[in-house]
Amino acid sequence: MRIKKWLLLVLVLGLVIAACGDDETTTTAGAEETTTTAAEETTTTAAASEWPDTLTFGFVPSQEQSELQDDIQPFMDVLSEALGIDVEGFVTTDYTGLVVAMGSGQADLGAFGPFGYVLAKQEYPTIEALIQSVRYGAATYHGQWFVNVADVGDVCAEAPAPGAFENIDGVPTLMGLDETVALIVGEIDEGVDPGLACEGDLSALAGHTIAFTTETSTSGYLFPALQLIGLGIDPETDVTPIFSGGHDAAVIAVYNGDAYAGVSYDDARREIRDTNTDVGSVVVVIGLTPEIPNDVVAVRGDLPQDLKDAIYDAIADYLATEEGQAVFDTIYEWTDIRRAVESDFDVVRDAAEELGITEPID
Repeated sequence: MRIKKWLLLVLVLGLVIAACGDDETTTTAGAEETTTTAAEETTTTAAASEWPDTLTFGFVPSQEQSELQDDIQPFMDVLSEALGIDVEGFVTTDYTGLVVAMGSGQADLGAFGPFGYVLAKQEYPTIEALIQSVRYGAATYHGQWFVNVADVGDVCAEAPAPGAFENIDGVPTLMGLDETVALIVGEIDEGVDPGLACEGDLSALAGHTIAFTTETSTSGYLFPALQLIGLGIDPETDVTPIFSGGHDAAVIAVYNGDAYAGVSYDDARREIRDTNTDVGSVVVVIGLTPEIPNDVVAVRGDLPQDLKDAIYDAIADYLATEEGQAVFDTIYEWTDIRRAVESDFDVVRDAAEELGITEPID
C-alpha cells in the first residue's frame, strides 16, 4: 500500500511539473509574440519616419489660375489631416512649370493631363503615374469640336438639336438629353440652355481660325491635330491656330466670335455656364476626338511605397464623401479614381510620335 501511495505521489508531482512546464512554455511564447508585435510596431514607425515632413502637390490650370488655387485648398486640408503631414498645393502657369518642379524635386505630386504626363515621364523617367481619374464610370474621355451657332450651317447638314456625342464602337454618335451622362450643360441647371450638337464636317474648318487650348493638351491639341492631318489639313498652315491657354478660354473664344471653331475636353462649356447661361445653345458641338485615357496624379518614384498607398487611399476616401465629390467636380470633374496602369498611355505616346512631338515643348 505504501508503495502504491508513493507511486501515486510521483505521478501527481509529475503532472504538476508538466503543467508548470506548459505554463512556462506558454509564457515564453507570449513573450515572443509580444516581442514580434513590438518589432512590427518598430518597423511601422521606422517606415513612417521616412515620410517627408511636407508634401507639395502641383496642378496645371484647367480654369483661371487664381480660382483653381482657392478650389484645391479644401482638398489639401483633407490630405494633410489624413496623412498626418502638411500638404501644400500650388498651381503652375503651364504644364512646363509642373514638369520642372517634379523633375527637380520641388513638387512631390502633380496632376497631369495624359499628354503632359507622357512627355514628363519621357524627360524624368522616375516619375510614376499613381492615380487615374474616373468620370461617371469611364477611365477614358474625348475632346470635342465646336463652332458658334452663327456658323453652324457651314459645317452641319442638319440643324443642331439638344443632345451630346458619345463614341459608340469608335463612331461619334449623337445621343439625346436623357441618354448620356456626358451632357452636363443645361438640364442640371435651372435657367441654363441645354447643350446643342449636330454632326459636322471637320474638313470645312480649313482656312479658318481654330482655338486650341495648349500645345501639351491631349484633347485640346494633340488628338484634334491628328484628326486634321488625317483629313489632309495641316494644323499649322491650313488653319490659323491660336492657343487660348485653357479649355474654358477656347469655349469663350468661340462664344465671342474670336475663333471660328474650337476644341476642348467634353464638356468644357460647363465652365462658363454660370456667367453665360446660353453657352449651350451658342457654342454648338460638331464632333469628337477618339477616346483618350483620363488624366493622372503622378508622384516622385522615390517616395516610400506606403506613403504612395496612403495618398491613394486618402483621395479615394475623400471622393466617397459628398464634400469630396463636390470639390473634385469643381476642380477636375472626377467622380472616382483607380490605380494608374502605365501601358494605358501607349496610345498617347503613339499619337505624339505620329505628330512628331517626342520632346517636351518649351
